[in-house]
Amino acid sequence: MNHFSELLQLIDSYLGGSQWFVFLLLGTGLFFTLYLKFPQIRYFKYAVKIVKGKFDRQSDKGDTSHFQALTTALSGTVGTGNIAGVALAIHLGGPAALFWMLVTAMLGMTTKFVEVTLSHKYREITADGTVAGGPMYYMKNRMKMPWLAAIFAVATIFSSFGTGSLPQINSISNSVFSTFGINKIATGAVLSILLGFVIIGGIKRIAKVTERLVPFMAIFYFLGAIAVLLFNYKNFFPALLSIFTDVFTGTAATGGFLGAGFAFAFNRGVNRGLFSNEAGQGSAPIAHAAARAHEPVSEGLVAMLEPFIDTIIICFLTGMTLLTSGVWTEKFDNQFQQADMTIIQGYYSEKNAEDLQAIKLFLDGENTLKPFSGELKVENGIITAPVTIINSRSVAEDVMVIRQQEKYSGLIPVTNGKIKADASYKIQGKSLLHSAPLTNAAFSRSWFGSWGEYVVTFGLLLFAFSTAISWSYYGDRATTYLFGNKWVIYFRIIYVIGFFLAAFTDTTVVWIFSGVTIALMTIPNLLGILSLRKEIKTDLKLFWEEWRQRFPNEKTPNS
Repeated sequence: MNHFSELLQLIDSYLGGSQWFVFLLLGTGLFFTLYLKFPQIRYFKYAVKIVKGKFDRQSDKGDTSHFQALTTALSGTVGTGNIAGVALAIHLGGPAALFWMLVTAMLGMTTKFVEVTLSHKYREITADGTVAGGPMYYMKNRMKMPWLAAIFAVATIFSSFGTGSLPQINSISNSVFSTFGINKIATGAVLSILLGFVIIGGIKRIAKVTERLVPFMAIFYFLGAIAVLLFNYKNFFPALLSIFTDVFTGTAATGGFLGAGFAFAFNRGVNRGLFSNEAGQGSAPIAHAAARAHEPVSEGLVAMLEPFIDTIIICFLTGMTLLTSGVWTEKFDNQFQQADMTIIQGYYSEKNAEDLQAIKLFLDGENTLKPFSGELKVENGIITAPVTIINSRSVAEDVMVIRQQEKYSGLIPVTNGKIKADASYKIQGKSLLHSAPLTNAAFSRSWFGSWGEYVVTFGLLLFAFSTAISWSYYGDRATTYLFGNKWVIYFRIIYVIGFFLAAFTDTTVVWIFSGVTIALMTIPNLLGILSLRKEIKTDLKLFWEEWRQRFPNEKTPNS
């Protein structure tokens, strides 16, 4: 498993984790924002009107309404990225990472508009009478590149597991276990059965579930986050300023946070922003293609609302709870995960300027520190060897080794800073937190008190489960494109089985795998929509001409 994880990390470093991927993503959004003259601002109010049904015709064909398509797509994007992803971004890059998440969302609104418009325009009706759409259809029908469409469809099937199934149930089971102590296998089994009941009914049942679930879960989480912000209201404006003041300089070390440079904050913010709203990935167009509409631009405008709701509202709220509560710089008692922990030879302290710089460079990949290899001596739970434990990008304190519920005494074999795989050793102590546990800590700094983690856990359960529902449909349509309708049932069975197994799969492998699959979808989709840029302008012109004919008394923007 370790070799597989290393291979995935290597692949991810050349794809989603690389700078060129980040620039391709942001560059595409920036290009279309300028090319179409800021449609995310000029057309925003029209998008809201269309969701309400203003542009509908009785003859419109499709499987879902505009609102159902929006909630289905939102249920796919509003997931662990909004709770765990934001916390991970700030943990890695500081407050500036949240700024780059917001920038990614703002530009992503335009990217989402373009990809959905093209996918809706070239959708098809399948043999069973349902609608099938997505980037693979414009690649095949407009670009005449069936080979590229096939690559995208295969990547979509893999991504349905890497984005929609595996990390979602993994985050749910970990959160439910840490909050309620419920066995991960039990959580996976119950939710797998519920997932199977929902997705077996196809897009119409999925749409009925999501149109009720998404508004409820969004309001529930929104009210919870607002309660945290009101409790920490004195820190609101300093926290807000911190998002912008360190954007181009990076964030200095503060508390247990060791600091982060500009490049790191930029990369992590954009990367987590994409994982959250999926703009440019080509996933949401599959859901929007099913919407009832007689032309494509109206549904493209509806899709612009996704990054706004998902990232600019929900992710921003999560980020502000972390910053106002101050938990992102504090060390908490926790059990260390193997993937987050590295044992360094010698004693180092973040309070020493030279040590701090050496640790920062080491965490950024430099060989400034030497990982420990050998046998680690432990007496009555305390490590007596001259080493420093780095956990979750912080210097761990009050470290204790537990084995079989008792303080351990003896030797622990360590290779290159990592304890050899042995689940019987439990290393615990104080360190920074990240992902969902960090958001748990933020919500506990409020009137909720210790109940705050229950709010986060319930919100995470709803967000992640709804994401798994929508992504099953994305994989469903990709399977239909490649193999036909008769193979869909087999995909759904495998999807549910994978969902169950991921409840107790190593977290690190899951998240790295999701990063790779995101990139494999995003790259061909971005190149495709860039090549069809002129077509979008033509479609926009036709849309506004129809709008003026149907609503002559309304003032409209120039296309």
